[in-house]
Amino acid sequence: MSRAKTLQSLFKRYRRPGDLVFAWFILALSVFLLTQIFQQTDFKNSGKLVAQPRFWPAVSLIGMTGFAALHLFGSALSERIEGRWKEVLLWGSAFEYAGWFIAYAMSVPIIGYLPATLIVAVALTLRAGFRSRTAFISAASAALFIVLLFKTFLQVKLPSGQIYEALPDGLRQIMLNYF
Repeated sequence: MSRAKTLQSLFKRYRRPGDLVFAWFILALSVFLLTQIFQQTDFKNSGKLVAQPRFWPAVSLIGMTGFAALHLFGSALSERIEGRWKEVLLWGSAFEYAGWFIAYAMSVPIIGYLPATLIVAVALTLRAGFRSRTAFISAASAALFIVLLFKTFLQVKLPSGQIYEALPDGLRQIMLNYF
């Protein structure tokens, strides 16, 4: 009796509320990738089957599709869990930070590396819920350190801000070269 209970607990899986949505998404993705195998890979008439450029990608995609179908089947047959769409929205909220990064990358050529880094660091600190003076000073200090490290010391070539063109000659050269 205790052995059966141990096996049941061993194979019991924890399900998240968005499990069914995830299963459908992965199955659709794997079927799409599998349909693209003939356009994206070649088959050579000579050589062994396992040496073909299409063989291992096809094996992996067939496996991915099969396991995705099994996952969907298992998720569809199990009990319903409340909060499915709340969980899916939580997954989608991760795209917010991709948006922050895209906005940052687009602003660097316009306002410059230093101002963009300072603004995004402080804005993300505020977005994360930190409201203390220490948090804002720490974020601004970290941003300044990052700019000094990459642009000044490591001399990473980054686009200069268009706003730097409005600065006086001496300051403009310093900002273009070091910040």
